[in-house]
Amino acid sequence: MNTTPLPPLHRKGDVVWEMARTGDMKVPGRIYADSQMIDDLHEDQSLMQVHNVACLPGIVRYSMAMPDIHFGYGFPIGGVAAFRMDSGVVSPGGVGYDINCGVRLLGTSLTADDITGRVKGIVDQFFRDVPAGVGSAGAIAKLSRAEVGSILVKGAAWAVEHGYGRPADLAHTEAEGCLSGADPELISDRAFRRGLDQVGTLGSGNHFLELQVVEKIFAPEAATAFGLRQGQITLMVHCGSRGFGYQVCDDYLEVMEQAAHRYEITIPDRQLACAPLSSSEGKAYLSAMACAANYAWTNRQILTHLVERALMKTLSVSRDSLDLQLVYDVAHNIAKIERHEVDGETLTLCVHRKGATRAFGPDQSEVPADYRSVGQPVLIPGDMGTASYVCVGTQTAMEETFGSTCHGAGRVLSRAQALKRAKGRSIDRELKQHGIVARAQSRKTLAEEMPEAYKDVDSVVDVMHRAGVSLRVARLRPLGVVKG
Repeated sequence: MNTTPLPPLHRKGDVVWEMARTGDMKVPGRIYADSQMIDDLHEDQSLMQVHNVACLPGIVRYSMAMPDIHFGYGFPIGGVAAFRMDSGVVSPGGVGYDINCGVRLLGTSLTADDITGRVKGIVDQFFRDVPAGVGSAGAIAKLSRAEVGSILVKGAAWAVEHGYGRPADLAHTEAEGCLSGADPELISDRAFRRGLDQVGTLGSGNHFLELQVVEKIFAPEAATAFGLRQGQITLMVHCGSRGFGYQVCDDYLEVMEQAAHRYEITIPDRQLACAPLSSSEGKAYLSAMACAANYAWTNRQILTHLVERALMKTLSVSRDSLDLQLVYDVAHNIAKIERHEVDGETLTLCVHRKGATRAFGPDQSEVPADYRSVGQPVLIPGDMGTASYVCVGTQTAMEETFGSTCHGAGRVLSRAQALKRAKGRSIDRELKQHGIVARAQSRKTLAEEMPEAYKDVDSVVDVMHRAGVSLRVARLRPLGVVKG
C-alpha cells in the first residue's frame, strides 16, 4: 500500500468532497459523503485507494467514491473510475473477485395482508428450494462444459431458452443479461470446473434472498412506472458469479501483474495490476470478465425461477395469480464500455464500477423502453434487518458520475470484528424481535452479516439523493431473509 501522505479534502458541495490532484495523480479524487462519513473514513485506507486509482494511466475526470466506500482489493469498494480506450487501462482490482455481483428486484401481485402468518413458511420453503452457502451445488442438474460455455456467451438468455423465466425478463436486465465479446476459450480449466455445478446457487457472505414489503413511496410517477405500490410484496435476490467469477479474477490478476511490468506501467499498489485496454492482455481480461458477468446473470435468472416455484408451492397459487415480474437487475462489480460526455466531448470509455451500480437517467437508450421517460431503476439493498431502496437514475448522474451511484450500505465492521461483536448473542432471535424471519446455513454467517456490521443505509441513500445522482423512489422493509 502506498504510504504517501494524502492530499487534504476540500468540501465542494453539500455532500461532495474533492481530493486535490498532487504528485502522480492524473485527476483529482471525488468522494460523495456527509461530514460524519468523512470523519469515519480516516480510520481505514479507502481514501488512499481513491488517491491510488487517480494515478492510473488514461483515467478521466475523477477517481470517485460513493458513500458506501470502504477498503477493498485495489480499488475501494464504492469506487468508480473511467478510462480512455486509447491510453487507459483495465484493472481486475477495479471490478473485484465476485464479478457481476448484483441484485434483482421482483414484484408480485401480493400484498402484506395476503401473507399474514405465512412469512415463516415462505422463508422455510426458500431455504429448502434455493441452494445457499459455501460450495453449494445448483438446483439444476450438473452441467457439461459445453453447456457452461453456452451460458458464458449467451448469459441470461440461456436460462430463458431452457425454461427459466420469460423473454420479457431480459428487457429488464442491465445489458439485457449479456455482455458481448465473451470468449470461453480464455477461461481456465479450473474456472470451468468451479462453474459446472454452481449455476442456480445463492452463495454465502453478504448474498441473500429477501422477502420484503413496500413500506413507503417517495416518487409516485417513477414507482408507477416500475410497477411498485405501497403494501406490495417484493423479493430481492443478491448474488454473483460464485466460484467461477472468483477464479476468473484470480487467474487474470497474475496476467495483469506481468502485463503491468511488460508495459512499464507504474502503479502505487500492486493490487492495481492492470494492462492497457488496447493490449492483448487487456482485451483478454474484458472477454473473460464478460464470461463471468454472463454467468452471474444466468445465475440470478435461474434463482428467480426457483423463487417463483417456491412461492407458488407455499401459497398454492398459480403463476398467473402470483404475477411475478422482474422490476430490474443491476450489476455491482463490472467494467463496461460506454459512451459519456467529458468536457464537451463524447468519448468511449471503460467504466469500472467496484461496489457501485449504474444509475442512467431519462432518455438513455440503455434504459428499458418502459422506464425511459423516468430513468433507470437503481436497486440499493441494505442487509438483513435493514431497509432496501429503489431509486432512479438522473441526468445529474450522467453528467457527474458516468451514470453511477452507490450499491448498498457498505461495511463498517470486518467479518472478524462482527463475529467478536456478536459473541454470546443470538442474531436470528434479535431479528425475530423486529419481525424478521432469518434462515442461514450457519450462525456464523448471521453474525458476520448482522445489521450493525454495515453503515446506515438510509444515510447512504440520502447522500446520493441530496447530490441529485439517484433519487429515492421506494423504501422496502424486510420480512424474511435467507443467507448462505
